[in-house]
Amino acid sequence: MDIIAQLTKEFSLQRWQIENTVKLIDEDNTIPFIARYRKEQTGSMDDQQLRELYDRLLYLRNLEERKQSVINSLIEQENLTDELLASITAATTLQEVEDIYRPFKPKRRTRATIAMEKGLAPLADIIFAQELTEPLETIAAEYVDAEKGVETVQDAIAGACDIIAERISDDPVCRTLVRDLTQAEGSIKSEISKKGKEDPESEKLAVYEMYFEFAEAIKKVAGHRVLALNRGENEGFLKVDVTAPEERILNRLNGLYTKQNAITTDLMETTITDSYKRLTAPAVEREMRNLLTEKAEEGAIKVFAENLRQLIMQPPVKGNVVLAIDPGFRTGCKVAVVDDTGKVLETGVVYCTTNKDTAPSKKILMGMVNKYGVSIVAIGNGTASRETEIVVAEMLKETGSKAQYIIVNEAGASVYSASKLGAEEFPDYDVALRSAASIGRRLQDPLAELVKIDPKSIGVGQYQHDMNQKRLGETLSGVVESCVNQVGVDLNTASPSLLSYVAGISPAVAKNILTYREANGKFINRAQLLKVAKLGPKAYEQCAGFLRVPGGENPLDNTGVHPESYAIANAYLQYTPPSPKTTKTLKDLSPEPKINYDENAKALNVDVPTLKDIIKELEKPGRDPREELPPVLLRSDVLSMEDLAEGMVLTGTVRNVIDFGAFVDIGVHQDGLVHISQISNKFIKHPLEAVQLGDTVQVKVLSVDIKKKRISLTMKGVK
Repeated sequence: MDIIAQLTKEFSLQRWQIENTVKLIDEDNTIPFIARYRKEQTGSMDDQQLRELYDRLLYLRNLEERKQSVINSLIEQENLTDELLASITAATTLQEVEDIYRPFKPKRRTRATIAMEKGLAPLADIIFAQELTEPLETIAAEYVDAEKGVETVQDAIAGACDIIAERISDDPVCRTLVRDLTQAEGSIKSEISKKGKEDPESEKLAVYEMYFEFAEAIKKVAGHRVLALNRGENEGFLKVDVTAPEERILNRLNGLYTKQNAITTDLMETTITDSYKRLTAPAVEREMRNLLTEKAEEGAIKVFAENLRQLIMQPPVKGNVVLAIDPGFRTGCKVAVVDDTGKVLETGVVYCTTNKDTAPSKKILMGMVNKYGVSIVAIGNGTASRETEIVVAEMLKETGSKAQYIIVNEAGASVYSASKLGAEEFPDYDVALRSAASIGRRLQDPLAELVKIDPKSIGVGQYQHDMNQKRLGETLSGVVESCVNQVGVDLNTASPSLLSYVAGISPAVAKNILTYREANGKFINRAQLLKVAKLGPKAYEQCAGFLRVPGGENPLDNTGVHPESYAIANAYLQYTPPSPKTTKTLKDLSPEPKINYDENAKALNVDVPTLKDIIKELEKPGRDPREELPPVLLRSDVLSMEDLAEGMVLTGTVRNVIDFGAFVDIGVHQDGLVHISQISNKFIKHPLEAVQLGDTVQVKVLSVDIKKKRISLTMKGVK
């Protein structure tokens, strides 16, 4: 296979783009570096395109390796024919290659292999040819051999049919036919299991109520339903099956493998039925379940990845002293005051959720607010969040404080608190106090704080624990890496966790950067990175453009301009094109009116994409792309579910986006669900087409079920 040609076709790109990109990947360049600093070579492919191309490149290379492995195996077996070689060479998927190889693949002992050991393969060939002119029993009698375990004529015929059944099942044509028909016309069904019937009061069982009598076409079933069925089955509450159009399949198979009016026609039809039911159907059912699961997982991973991107790219709340609260009942609410640099000023514990008299707790909290000039109270959204929110809202109202509060997604905070990193950062605090500090810091800078947590623990997806953890981890790490490099990292303040996501920097090198910083003081230029242990020229090339040195010797070190382009940047600042221009200084550079990029690029001997990026950086040195996003929604009052009424219009924050809708925080303890059908007046295939995590949205209450703690919302017709 010409992999470059295949990728060119699949991605609808020019061959030179694919060739250059593959060459860059093979030279160990990172995806963020290629996306940002090699646009002229890739045709300005973005980060996501590059990752998709990289994944596909790996698949196609693995496919070619598998093809060669199968060919070598067939050569060793002396089974390779020109026809087989052509089929393997033409295969475009790993499944096709495995189907072709199946008849020749070493097997465990089966009914068919046992029959072949008894010498019945020639009889199977005779039956399969369907050209007999005399009774089959007469021919089969020649294969009766008590010493081989073939006691009777019927034993011989049965053994030969076992060989034929396996031969048909192993035929790629049969597999493809059954697979295609099952996928096109089959269904996935579920019913309550024996365990479920024996434990009808189980809270978990109620979750799967809609699947007690469930059936949906394989080609239509939604990914989130597949994952729900898998979980219900794994927990023992559901029995799940794939049903295929059996009659249609058998008719097609009979048409393929039987000759009408032959002496053996009835026997062949019986054998084909046995082959399908005993061998092919169970295997294809497993394939369908795996295919549905893989597709559902891939979709769920994409949703998780997009939600994670939106969460960690939320605008930082800078310049504010934050009072962070990790709510709790029995052990109280852990409190931490964090200054505008992230430094913890004071910690404490209040018991505002267990005592009816909340005045003492309010006094302590208000004392901290006044003492440190707190402007925002950040409340974790876990257990006791609702009760804590009520106390904080009352406190702010009673005292007339100008401070506001916000509910912060605390997913993963406990994981960080109990981690080695948490202990290193806050050795003098217990786990819960570390969690409170983390909640405050993640409000101030979500990206810097969330990189300290395993992305899988952040929990902004659906069924994340039920999917391929390796694939999920790789995808989410790629998202974090992409975001970190898009924003840029302050070389003098970044933690090792943040540095380790910078292109070209490993966790070990990140620690070495910190060691160098502690030993030599702040970095004054990017070039000093080359003095860091184990950070060589290649790593420097990959990481330098993403690291910032505010207040350093060279103003360009605080921009996204790569050191390799400093000469171009300086030349541009000094260059006077034959058109009106503003004074070019890095400190005060405003966009030029109608810049002729082609003319400028030609004069400076640089590619247009690179020049555009350089000018963009010079116009806004040290810019943070997150600051261009809408600010977070702060609150000063609180509602309860009892306060909600049908038709009420509220402002909320999107907390999670899943396949069937979006969960919106409207200021009560329970997030409301906006079903996908209620998100937009126009048809959308997925909620992410209309909303993103962190969005501030206007919603209207459709219904409230206090007993089940469910709130149904709509965004339709809401201004």
